[in-house]
Amino acid sequence: MEETVFFHDASGHRIAAVLAKPDHPTDHVAVLCHGFLSHKNSTSNQALTTLLVGRGIATFRFDCFGHGDSDGPFAKLTTTLAVGQVLAALHYVFDRGYRRLALVGSSFGGLVSLLAASDWTTTHSSNPASIPPLACLALKCPVVDFGEELRLELGEEGLQQWKRTDTIPDLHGGTARLPLDYTFYQDCLTRIAYEPARSLTVPTLIVQGDHDEFVPRHQSQRLFDALPGPKRLKILPGADHRFTNAADFQQMLASLTDWISRHPTA
Repeated sequence: MEETVFFHDASGHRIAAVLAKPDHPTDHVAVLCHGFLSHKNSTSNQALTTLLVGRGIATFRFDCFGHGDSDGPFAKLTTTLAVGQVLAALHYVFDRGYRRLALVGSSFGGLVSLLAASDWTTTHSSNPASIPPLACLALKCPVVDFGEELRLELGEEGLQQWKRTDTIPDLHGGTARLPLDYTFYQDCLTRIAYEPARSLTVPTLIVQGDHDEFVPRHQSQRLFDALPGPKRLKILPGADHRFTNAADFQQMLASLTDWISRHPTA
């Protein structure tokens, strides 16, 4: 059963989401955070929902600011704003009665999931009665340092054009430039997840292809080395960023599903 819902972040922005529930009641939910220029109903999110609901785990997928059916505009997006929306999503499902919370992030969604997990963990540590610990993190080709990725993708000339025009190339291959304030890049420089990851003891899975054309593989390795808790780094030979090969896509989904199923509690 799927329920369309709307909730708000701390700044009052309206966020669109879908809560998918299995046939039997559960307090176990996976919050799904999509990637840059994606949306809540991405192929990955829907496929993962089918698998998790089949195992008795609810999912909560939402559109980040400026994406899908949520408030925008995209031009005003920042990593900091996105992190606040992940925290709002976690609080929403907690208020709905879910107590075993998994956080799943794809690409840019992996970055904001890591940062939100750090903030959530800090709040839980200071007041354990207020919110539960996260059960696990499951990250699909997560960005850890988006500033580095953007420098590699755009080059110095591309960064200067972005600064002059407040637009970026369509990273999904479109010909038109997209409006995005240069403050997004400036914010990225302060929201790098390596150090926050050092405080995370939540079980964490990282899945990435060794032919990922966007996220440098060394970011996943450095993240893995920084994480102090139970962890696994799964590198799929030949897989690209979007796991466009069907076998790679199914292996990625199976890895995420198994990890979430095996870590229902922190």
